[in-house]
Amino acid sequence: MFFTQTAYIGIDLTGRRAFTYAVLNENLELLALADGDLEDVLTFIGGQASAFVAVNAPAKPNQGRVRALLEAESLTSGKSPLRGAEMRLAEHELRQRGIKVAATPSHPDRCPSWMRSGFALYEKLAGLGFIAYPDEDATHQVLETHPQAAFIAMTDGNLLPASALEGRLQRQTILYGEGLQIRDPMAFFEEITRHRLRQGILPLERIYASSQLNALLAAYTAYLAAEMPNDVVSLGDEGEGKIYLPVSELKSKY
Repeated sequence: MFFTQTAYIGIDLTGRRAFTYAVLNENLELLALADGDLEDVLTFIGGQASAFVAVNAPAKPNQGRVRALLEAESLTSGKSPLRGAEMRLAEHELRQRGIKVAATPSHPDRCPSWMRSGFALYEKLAGLGFIAYPDEDATHQVLETHPQAAFIAMTDGNLLPASALEGRLQRQTILYGEGLQIRDPMAFFEEITRHRLRQGILPLERIYASSQLNALLAAYTAYLAAEMPNDVVSLGDEGEGKIYLPVSELKSKY
C-alpha cells in the first residue's frame, strides 16, 4: 500500500523479528495498522513518496557519554563513576526524571535481540535514503521515540500498566483525545450490559493491543515532529541518538 502524500509511520518492535507499524496521514487518519517482519516493514516504507518514521528502539549502542559525565562528576563527589554508566544520555535523562527505561549497552553483542533488530532496521532505512531527523529538506526522515515514556509524560506520571485492560483503555483514550481518528475507546463501555458482563463477554476487539498503541503513539510523534516541531521535546545527544517525545516540555520528576 503506497501513498502519494507524506506518511507518518510509527514502528514498535515486538520481538526479535516481529514489528508492529501504524501509518497516519496529515489529518491523523489511520491508513494502516499491521504486523510483519523486517522485510514486510521495509517493503511498505520503501514505496512511500514521502515519509517520517518514528521507531521505538535505539539507533545504536551507547557511545560513552554517560560514563564521561559520571566520571567528571566523580572528580568532585568521590562517587564511583561506573554505577549507572552503561546507558545512553537520553536514557539517563529519562531516568533522572523518574521514568524507567531500558539501558542500551555500549556493544551490540551485549544488547538484547530486540535492540539488535532495531539497529538493523535503522541501517536498512538509511540504505533506503532516510536521513536522521531533523533535516530541513529531506522527504524521508527517521527518529527515535519511546511510547512508554511519552505516555507517562502525557499522564503526568499516572500511567496504568499496559498489560491491563484499563491501561490500554487509558492509552487509547489519550491518543483519541489527541485527534487520532481511531476507535473511540468509550464505545467499549457502551456495548457492555449486565448480561454480557456476567457471561464474560466483553468487546475487546474495540481496544488495541499494547504493541499497536505503541506504534500509534510513535506515528503521532512522527507527525508532530514533521508538522509541529515545537510540540515535541528531545533528550540526549545526537552522536548517540536523541529520543523525541510528543510533548512540549517535561517535568523534572514523574
